[in-house]
Amino acid sequence: MSGDTKHTSNFSNKLDRRKFIGAAAATAGILLIKPELVRGTAANSAVRVGLLGCGGRGTEDATNLVDTGGARVVALADMFQDQLDKARAHFDQIQQAKGYSSLGTSQLFVGPNAYQQIAASKELDAMVIATPPYFHPHHLEAVVAAGKHVYLEKPVAVDVPGALKVIDIGKRAEGKLSLDVGFQIRDCPPFVELVRRIHNGALGKIVCGEAHYLTGYIDRPPWPDASPAERRLRNWIYDRALSGDIIVEQNIHVIDICNWILKAHPVKASATGGRQGRPQDGDVYGNYNAVFYYPDDVDITFSSTQFAKGWWDVTERFFGTKGTSQSPYTGPLGIWGDEPWQSAASPAKDKPETQAFSVTGSFTSNLEFADPEKKKAFVESITNGNFHNQAAKGAESALSCMMARTAAYTGREVTWDELMKTKEVWDPKIDLNKLR
Repeated sequence: MSGDTKHTSNFSNKLDRRKFIGAAAATAGILLIKPELVRGTAANSAVRVGLLGCGGRGTEDATNLVDTGGARVVALADMFQDQLDKARAHFDQIQQAKGYSSLGTSQLFVGPNAYQQIAASKELDAMVIATPPYFHPHHLEAVVAAGKHVYLEKPVAVDVPGALKVIDIGKRAEGKLSLDVGFQIRDCPPFVELVRRIHNGALGKIVCGEAHYLTGYIDRPPWPDASPAERRLRNWIYDRALSGDIIVEQNIHVIDICNWILKAHPVKASATGGRQGRPQDGDVYGNYNAVFYYPDDVDITFSSTQFAKGWWDVTERFFGTKGTSQSPYTGPLGIWGDEPWQSAASPAKDKPETQAFSVTGSFTSNLEFADPEKKKAFVESITNGNFHNQAAKGAESALSCMMARTAAYTGREVTWDELMKTKEVWDPKIDLNKLR
């Protein structure tokens, strides 16, 4: 659907669940699936992937899966024809170079019912869901009901009921399907090693920390000929109900890393924020400033922007009794103190990188191997039958961000227990059948 990180289509068909348990084999470095274990799959074929939401991030995700050598894209679905056409041309080009045939028209689905059609396809083993976050719980439920492995982009939901629904869906998928959530940094080698050392005591007792996600404005086309509803869908990153606001949709990566390092979610949060600095583009905030209060009296300060000009920086720092850690997207990453360690993959940040990283997630520097390793792990979990289930952790990080978002909106401290009682369902009030 619309264009940058994820896109749209609705989804609610209940289909018979089929079991797909692969076995790994390696030939010339390519992951293969035993044909007798996969219905309708020829010998030595790759995992067959469908992409639901053909914008920038979805296309990047699916391309990374193809690049693993263990997957091929065989179906596409999107709300808009131009998005579908662009993605089709892209995948035909990169896959023909690998000897794969062009995407067949029978596996191209467009419009409000595209999600139902791609979910019902018998040609798929796995699905990438990269639609606007508002639709994620609904789409995930349908894909899991259809018995397909799924790579769900973050955030898993925009509201508390949606996040709790994702946790429930994860329980249904447990042991039957792989369900990955798009926190690729958790598979990125420098970050994995840093967190391993921290968990082994390299910082001593962590006392406090700070994190920030400071980026520039994300430009989107004006779509002058589109209806207001279509314009909202195409530029969903400007829309609170569709995106969850910047702290849930974009800033969530650093909060997820904090949860990962501290092995916990915050118990309460206080925050401020506003739209200062943004043009008249929708209703999401342009900045947040928050304090997350974690167990054991560990407080994490957080700040974000989505309008800054000429500079960006995304970093987490933790301060402990034995040392200090720093984990920027680009620049020196490591531990300084009693047990020093620095990643050899961390070049100095001598010039600002293009802002495009924040739209597609196409990174270099410390995150160069984040996407490839994440997608490789997802494919391998399917082919070897050791299925992942990241629904609960994905929901936990989304809920952590929602807690700070609520604190900023209301101007008061919000606790985890209070948040979990929230019944409010966000609704963009868009009828996909009446866009024009």
